[in-house]
Amino acid sequence: MALDEQRENDEMYEVDGFQYLVDKDFLAQARPIKVDYIVNGFKLDCGIDFGGSGCGTDTNDNGGSCSC
Repeated sequence: MALDEQRENDEMYEVDGFQYLVDKDFLAQARPIKVDYIVNGFKLDCGIDFGGSGCGTDTNDNGGSCSC
């Protein structure tokens, strides 16, 4: 996840006052995508299997990010 400007191929979702932009082609591969707030950041889950890698959260769910 990163701050970005909306592009032509983005789908925009607004949840609790926050806007989330997702590339439509990526969304087709990664569906479903779930973003959860946790103590020190966020947790991102998606439909892509990284075989146990790809996310930077620690074992205590204390924050991080995922590159799915």
